[in-house]
Amino acid sequence: MDGRGYGALRPYVVPATLEELTGPTTGVITLPRHLDWGPERSYDLDQIADARLLYMRVIRESATPDDLQRFLNAALLRRLWPELVLPPRVQALWLDRFPELRRQAA
Repeated sequence: MDGRGYGALRPYVVPATLEELTGPTTGVITLPRHLDWGPERSYDLDQIADARLLYMRVIRESATPDDLQRFLNAALLRRLWPELVLPPRVQALWLDRFPELRRQAA
């Protein structure tokens, strides 16, 4: 290993546009095992803490744009973005593609 660590080397996926993120904005969502391997994989999007956790998990763990499109919603992402704790490389990839998210955090 080159010393940069797993987070710096693993591939992350970023959608082509935010508009393709048309996932739910309310209700209880259960993530599939490839995104969440923990014992409790259900998140209530009506609870802000749950919504943040789901968004952080999906952004970090998605291997295809399909997962992002299925579980994330552009409007909710814009609202949650300033509160998401993401690995620096993931955050940089998203902000490079979507500079408007940087303005959300300001």
